[in-house]
Amino acid sequence: MVSIHLRPPEANDRLLPGHWEGDLIIGAGNRSAVGTLVCRKTLFVMLVKMDGATALHALKGYEQAFSPLDATLRKTLTYDQGKEMALHKKLAESTGLKIYFADPHSPWQRGICENINGLIRQYLPKGLDLSTITDQELQQIERALNTRPRRILGFRTPQEALDAYCREHLDGVAPLTC
Repeated sequence: MVSIHLRPPEANDRLLPGHWEGDLIIGAGNRSAVGTLVCRKTLFVMLVKMDGATALHALKGYEQAFSPLDATLRKTLTYDQGKEMALHKKLAESTGLKIYFADPHSPWQRGICENINGLIRQYLPKGLDLSTITDQELQQIERALNTRPRRILGFRTPQEALDAYCREHLDGVAPLTC
């Protein structure tokens, strides 16, 4: 595992999109999960439905979430040291992401993701069986979060921030839309 302390300055300083924080929200009885991914620069959120919280579920779910992104939007992923990331080397290989791990018991090192998880819990409260949540419902939650103006973005939405970057830097590559 590569420490967060070795993460490049452009990720630390939120200079460019493509640097992500990730986490897992566990459902009732640890039987279901939703992966959360948030871009540090644009605050764009992707939610990943998983059948469980194993490393294989996380690998497949995160590979699927990152696959439609242009390579310039797949730079780094910072995660906690949860067992669901045991296959992080395979994820890095298949996506091109460089994966960094926060120190144990240091959620503030992934504060953006922790904040987003708090917002997501307004829609998916603790104790909920996440296996009952449909992909369409997760997309609605993503849409609500990605179209919510943010002060840190100059009151633009995460979707607007990502769209602007893609228009300026990716020569016609269509950004993700909610």
